[in-house]
Amino acid sequence: MWEKLYKAHYQELLRYACGACKSQAEAEDLVQEVFLKALQKGDSFLDLGPSQRRAWLFRSLKNEMCDRYRRKQLENAYVESLPEDGVYWEPGIQETENRILLSQLSQEDRTLFHLRYEEGYNASELSKMFGIPKGTIRARLSRMRKLLKEMLE
Repeated sequence: MWEKLYKAHYQELLRYACGACKSQAEAEDLVQEVFLKALQKGDSFLDLGPSQRRAWLFRSLKNEMCDRYRRKQLENAYVESLPEDGVYWEPGIQETENRILLSQLSQEDRTLFHLRYEEGYNASELSKMFGIPKGTIRARLSRMRKLLKEMLE
């Protein structure tokens, strides 16, 4: 059944992807990804009618193309935000998203967030460093976490 489905739709999906992304290799990767997702759906995918399966494949292909485009935009925005003196590692998607999200915070909040969650300082230590009460430190960190969570959603 899967082989028949693949033969019936592969070329059509590939033409659509090639037209959209202008790269044969990327188009092949996208189509392969869509068929892998269909395989993962298993019987629920096979229970669909022929026209519903075709629609699902095309919708999934379009979604995959959009996801890759967004990912490239995030990565490009991050690379452009790097300092001129150079960073010699390739950022992953998660690191890129984190840096973009954290850039929405004020410099002082970014520093506080970094010291707490990346350097491991506790609220008492941060209180002494910043000259701010521990309760204020905790409240600011809580607001930052809430804001970042909202941005992620």
